[in-house]
Amino acid sequence: MAQSTETKERSRSRGGSSSRSSGNSSSSRRSSDRSSNGGEAKAGGKDAGSNSGAGRSRTNPNTNAEDRKFLERYASKLSKSTQRARWIHSNDEHAERNGQTLATRSGDVIRGWADARGGTPATAGANVDPENPRTLRFDFPGFGGRNLVPVSWDAWLRTFEDRKLVFIYQERKRDGNDSNFFRLDNPTREDG
Repeated sequence: MAQSTETKERSRSRGGSSSRSSGNSSSSRRSSDRSSNGGEAKAGGKDAGSNSGAGRSRTNPNTNAEDRKFLERYASKLSKSTQRARWIHSNDEHAERNGQTLATRSGDVIRGWADARGGTPATAGANVDPENPRTLRFDFPGFGGRNLVPVSWDAWLRTFEDRKLVFIYQERKRDGNDSNFFRLDNPTREDG
């Protein structure tokens, strides 16, 4: 038992998984893959160390240069879901598995996702200005929406871009059914 605990502590201090005490290379590789794909190491965040801009990237392998720059700049203010998500850049890219969290900053991808579900851009609240929406929503057929006010795609996407938002979403639930889940991550928000 003491040897197992000692092995786990050594593994933990090297950044390995504490649940695996084996030192074989495939176990170490899997542990390393988890960290580089959004485990505990964050691109440009506190856990990435002072050399976050140097050496190998610790971001999701599906990120492009623009994504990596954005993630490095806002890492400490983005949710863990955003940092771990598979980044999507075009309507030709998709989730690798059901229930996978996806992220994008592409207006074309957002519009394609909403259109595929019959969703239309909307906002919520009293006395809203449809040209300057404060709250970004989608109105999906058959899901209520009585208190939503339609807005144009131009107004919705302009607000999205002005606020430097990230669109976090799913294409399919884990059971394989279409998912309407989305949320917006705002790295410039003021906490408090």
